Amino acid sequence: MKTLYTQLPAIDSLLRDPALQPLLMQTGTAFTTRQLRDMQQEARAHIQQHQSLPSWHTNWPEEAQRRIEQQQQSALRPVFNLTGTVLHTNLGRAPLSERAIEAVTACLRQPVTLEYALDDAARGHRDRAVSELLCELTGAEAACIVNNNAAAVLLMLAALAPGREVIVSRGELVEIGGAFRIPDVMRQAGCQLVEVGTTNRTHLKDYRTAISDNTGLLMKVHTSNYQIQGFTHAVSEAELVALAAEHQLPVITDLGSGSLIDMTAFNLPAEPMPQQLIAAGVDLVSFSGDKLMGGPQAGIIVGKQALIDQLQQHPLKRALRVDKMTLAALEATLQLYRQPETLREALPALRLLTRPAHDILQQAERLLPALEHTYGAEYSLAIAACSSQIGSGSLPVERLPSFALTFSPKAGHGSALTALAQRWRALSRPVIGRLQDGKLWLDLRCLEDEAALIRILTS
Repeated sequence: MKTLYTQLPAIDSLLRDPALQPLLMQTGTAFTTRQLRDMQQEARAHIQQHQSLPSWHTNWPEEAQRRIEQQQQSALRPVFNLTGTVLHTNLGRAPLSERAIEAVTACLRQPVTLEYALDDAARGHRDRAVSELLCELTGAEAACIVNNNAAAVLLMLAALAPGREVIVSRGELVEIGGAFRIPDVMRQAGCQLVEVGTTNRTHLKDYRTAISDNTGLLMKVHTSNYQIQGFTHAVSEAELVALAAEHQLPVITDLGSGSLIDMTAFNLPAEPMPQQLIAAGVDLVSFSGDKLMGGPQAGIIVGKQALIDQLQQHPLKRALRVDKMTLAALEATLQLYRQPETLREALPALRLLTRPAHDILQQAERLLPALEHTYGAEYSLAIAACSSQIGSGSLPVERLPSFALTFSPKAGHGSALTALAQRWRALSRPVIGRLQDGKLWLDLRCLEDEAALIRILTS
């Protein structure tokens, strides 16, 4: 076994190996040396355990390069989202528009007026530009931006009702992704939850009866990630606003995945809009930037100037504020809403949500022959109608007609499909589909670069 150890090359000799020079130029001596030492230790352990050299011992430079490239690969890798979920939380939700991407790039390359007022050279407020746009689009008096909608809800509760009761319908005590629940957020904000009504039916009298001297505000939560159907009743925002006015209480609404446009104009299911609630008199409305709005992750609060001022002055606001990249992307996204006639093409999320099913079918028909040539010996390929979903808790029961390429193993069972899915996830640009009904489905709704998919799956 001693002779095996003597076959391990010295680090100095490896660093002089001509085959290793391109790697040294690329990654530097220190990093490459650490990798070679780790390989040397691994080889010694392999000899001790197996009484043999590792399989890669004949080509140290090539193995070192493979390992270094693997280590340097970004954890946030571009993928083909063929899951059938458009706003996929685990895959980054809404893709940004080119205008937003350019805005982010520009603000990274040089100093920007993040908190600098050009008119008097004084310190400005970082939310100002986005706030003006949001007021224009929603009819609100002012706006506040934080890092996500859960943060928006936390800030509203902490600033407006600390130590006081907050009345919410029992049917609106939602849990969002990652087990974050409205009651938990309320507890962290220092508020006392008062549940009224039942899971399926809540009436105005329930709120009226619950109001006390310790009531801080009335709250509505849009159940964007589930739906209760059948024998139901809910109190509208307008009714709640009228009741709150009698007791001089504010009304806030957590709209969740709120949309700034009438979704029915694009043949999509209706979704409540912030501007509708502002017009109904709701004092503060919060919603997400990276769901139906199609922008970056952000929590957006619009409403009455006096209440927004309270939020801006609360200590939590600094902890929850967003950076210049988010603001740049958000402002660029909101600018697109000024031109509704071009919004569908300019906003990727809306473009994907509104893709006609017949376009997706034609794409499947173009892809099928190329993929059959590569996979036809082992799998039966077919085009199948399917239903995509919007995702990220938006319109949970609604489905979008789509088409998929399906793969069924000619021999073997589920293990063959699992292996194929795993193989695709290991590609330089992973392909993410879904396993269902004994088939591997590639829902094509979110595929815009079909040439790139063919290259990655047939190379």
